[in-house]
Amino acid sequence: MASSSSQRRNKQAWKSVSRRWDIGEQIQGSYETNAYVMKKRVLVLVDQSSHSKEAMMWALTHVTNRGDILTILQIDSSSSLSSSNGSQYSSSSELADTLGSLCKTCKPEVEVEVLITQGPKMVTLISQVKKLEVSVLVLGQKKVSSFLQCMCLRNGTNEFIDQCINTLDCLTIGVRKKSSGVGGYLISTRWHKNFWLLA
Repeated sequence: MASSSSQRRNKQAWKSVSRRWDIGEQIQGSYETNAYVMKKRVLVLVDQSSHSKEAMMWALTHVTNRGDILTILQIDSSSSLSSSNGSQYSSSSELADTLGSLCKTCKPEVEVEVLITQGPKMVTLISQVKKLEVSVLVLGQKKVSSFLQCMCLRNGTNEFIDQCINTLDCLTIGVRKKSSGVGGYLISTRWHKNFWLLA
């Protein structure tokens, strides 16, 4: 019984907060032609890294269309965030809020929402993908150092992305921006590995 009570308390400890930037007039799924258009939800997992921000901008410009929903998800893997501690929540939400505002400014015809939640990273991501009925998941890939390549070692971030690509039912895309001298993006999916996309 003590174990069950402990599990219930742990589940209650995880918090989640969401916020949405609505388009001026709510899109109902029909446009000027009155033809029904199916919305898709694109989910981007973000953190403080530059590669996650690049993936977010790629998703905004290359995946979303008018009327789609772009969800920016930030997962806090620790249990330190508490609704009773305003300063900790403010610090954790600042990044996602800033990115959400940026997306809304860059592409106002896309509905943007921010979701900040807690829990184990993979378990929480799988749960949110199913709950939100995500169509496309975009993840920022990290460039593997020459040392790791020579030693045939894996990067933790990219291992996580590979696991998502091979586990999740929705279309999952790993994105990494090429160097400024080359341009374009490297795209990884279940069918392609580091496919070079120039656009």
